[in-house]
Amino acid sequence: MAVIDINADLGEGFGIWELGDDLALLDVITSANVACGFHAGDPLIMRRVCAAAAGRGVTIGAQVSYRDLVGFGRREMDVAPPELTAEILYQLAALDGIARAEGGRVAYVKPHGALYNRVARDPVQAMAVAEAVRAYDPSLPLLTLPGSAVYEIAGELTVIAECFADRAYTPSGALVSRREPGAVLHDPETVARRAVRMAVDGTVVAVDDTEVALRARSMCVHGDTPGAVALARSVRSALSDAGVALEPFA
Repeated sequence: MAVIDINADLGEGFGIWELGDDLALLDVITSANVACGFHAGDPLIMRRVCAAAAGRGVTIGAQVSYRDLVGFGRREMDVAPPELTAEILYQLAALDGIARAEGGRVAYVKPHGALYNRVARDPVQAMAVAEAVRAYDPSLPLLTLPGSAVYEIAGELTVIAECFADRAYTPSGALVSRREPGAVLHDPETVARRAVRMAVDGTVVAVDDTEVALRARSMCVHGDTPGAVALARSVRSALSDAGVALEPFA
């Protein structure tokens, strides 16, 4: 039987600004990537999301980012490795402290946005992120793309492969840039079919119609896209109907 985790990015509001329906998504997903304040989120939002996740038995992950609130963490930055390690450590420790106060804990780490894409191809930046995880708790898994540079430098760290139900893929298995048309998929039926194919067959159809091998243990459905809750529900329902077991990896 195929086994998959469904994760989503949560806690991405800031102050009076809300983004996504965190509580509704927590009833659908098995793991929550919680923003740690550098691309989105603030202490109150972090606390609310961690409390709600812990109350529902949803696994909490630290969604760490470049320091880029204005750009939502989607602008690539050249940050010196020691500085990046310290900033990741800061975010991870802050979220874990809040999560523990609410009866949970951080169980994994996932880079966000530009940092996610950067560490997939840049072993220097990947090592900076890995060093933060290693310093805080080397038992925490790192979530990344299959074939990511993170695998090259992970050492004793656990690395978990992730796929994206609602993103388009290049023939090389990378995510199509959000600057390109069609990079994010919005049709629930289309996304649900892709999710089942990824989980059961371990493949995805790229933008040039070629088939790409994609073995993953966790599947992301973005929480900040329009109709995210309906999309996540369609994915969960389709996976269950296909006999896929839904279980967190951490």
